[in-house]
Amino acid sequence: MPDSPPRRLVIAITGATGAVYGVRLLQHLAATPGIETHLVISDAASLTLHQEVGMQRRDVEALAHVVHKNRDVGAAIASGSFQSDGMVVAPCSMKTLASVAHGLSDNLIARAADVVLKERRRLVLMVRETPFNLAHLRNMTAVTEMGGIIFPPLPSFYHRPATIDEMVDHTVARVIDLFGIEHALAPRWGGMNPPEQS
Repeated sequence: MPDSPPRRLVIAITGATGAVYGVRLLQHLAATPGIETHLVISDAASLTLHQEVGMQRRDVEALAHVVHKNRDVGAAIASGSFQSDGMVVAPCSMKTLASVAHGLSDNLIARAADVVLKERRRLVLMVRETPFNLAHLRNMTAVTEMGGIIFPPLPSFYHRPATIDEMVDHTVARVIDLFGIEHALAPRWGGMNPPEQS
């Protein structure tokens, strides 16, 4: 019996703070059998990657199976005929959010996201900004109404993380869950611990 084709995910990294989320997502997916990642990195993201995680663009690109240039709007992932499970923008800048919300398709990241929406596939935008202004909120509403998922990478504390890595992994695990991909990045919630009796 022939092997089943790999599941494809498009991963984009933009210039918003939080580059570690995109890197950690790629690292995990690279170690997950049966997953093929297609990566796009914006020019601004190259600067953020160096500033926040001390990585060069080429080091991050090496984590993906296929790399596309953000200016290449003729790339395979710009077509609805490209089969994928969906796309994650990690992190997602407000500029990219606006481009997606208004269907601008002015670069490959925005075009690939537009394709995912029009083909009714899963689009996850890990938006990073605070506080939000009204334009940000309206753009998030527009993307949600089109079927996208707005996923601000907010840390949770109920599992009592001891390190930044644990906080990042917990958030990345939640994103991976949205695509039904098995992982052991973070513990599952097993219910509230009863308070100690005095």
